[in-house]
Amino acid sequence: MRKDITVRAYNDKLSFQINNKTIIILFCLSLIFIGALIIGPSLGHKLLSPIEVLKVVVSGGSGGSEFIVMNSRLPRTLVSLLTGGALGLSGLILQGIIRNPLAAPDVIGVTSGASVGAVIFITFLSGSISISFLPVAAVVGGLIASFAVYLLAWKKGVSPFRLILVGIGISAIMSAGTTFMLVFSSAVSASQAYLWLTGSVYGASWRDVTMLLVVLAVLLPCIVYFSRSLNAQQLGDDVAASLGITIERHRFFLLLFSVILAGVSVAAAGAIGFVGLIAPHIARSLLGREFTSLVVGSLFIGGLIMFLADLAARTLFYPLDIPAGIFTAGVGAPFFIYLLFRNRHQF
Repeated sequence: MRKDITVRAYNDKLSFQINNKTIIILFCLSLIFIGALIIGPSLGHKLLSPIEVLKVVVSGGSGGSEFIVMNSRLPRTLVSLLTGGALGLSGLILQGIIRNPLAAPDVIGVTSGASVGAVIFITFLSGSISISFLPVAAVVGGLIASFAVYLLAWKKGVSPFRLILVGIGISAIMSAGTTFMLVFSSAVSASQAYLWLTGSVYGASWRDVTMLLVVLAVLLPCIVYFSRSLNAQQLGDDVAASLGITIERHRFFLLLFSVILAGVSVAAAGAIGFVGLIAPHIARSLLGREFTSLVVGSLFIGGLIMFLADLAARTLFYPLDIPAGIFTAGVGAPFFIYLLFRNRHQF
């Protein structure tokens, strides 16, 4: 006999059920996530034992182990896990509010807008302004592109269909602008921008870790709070409105959360593609369609996808460090084609 755990808060603003199977799956995913955090700094050209890594983290190490773990592998592992988790959450929100299984941060122009912001900074401002402001430029670019999509899609409200169509158009314009600037920029600026656009956590810093942790810590409770609204929106706008959901306001905030998550991810790791598409689908296949559990599941699964991509990028072709975005695209592009084929009768 299945038993459910029910969580309720004042005035039913937060209400969801989690069955035992979901709890077990989320617990297993959390253990794998923690295991990746421990194993990640151990793997590389110089192998370290997980115990040695833990000793370095807790009390410091000897020789070059402390530098390898604390200055290179640990922040890189954390950034890959947090970046993938943020992209997974961003994709889950978009698929929820657009009600389209093909939705991802790329669809509404977040990735393309952030890329334009970063390329503008690298090409025109990097000589006069500190490179530490590159994440700010990327986030601003993503926000501008997303709000442009939202405004252009507005017509007595924002329908999911208009949002995705306008998003595809804005994304194409932004991509063309990025290519235009790369063609006319210097060889040095173009090579720097191209490496960033490919997507890599090479050179990840503790500043990136702090930025991602702060954003996730602030937005994760907000997304859980709005999960009831996402559940209702899956039944259609009319049904959601009849349940007391203020659709446009909730959709605006959810879209804002998605943009911020994708923007900081792109700022930290470059234009990583398809993680936001794949992670929510895997989470739904494991956990069902209740958004509260999907929020946690997409966070863990997205982080693990990005972790595996970066692990392959820095170990399989050593001494070359391949951008992780190549591996996510190699897996994500066929998956996107599969989804397009499976849902061909819905479009």
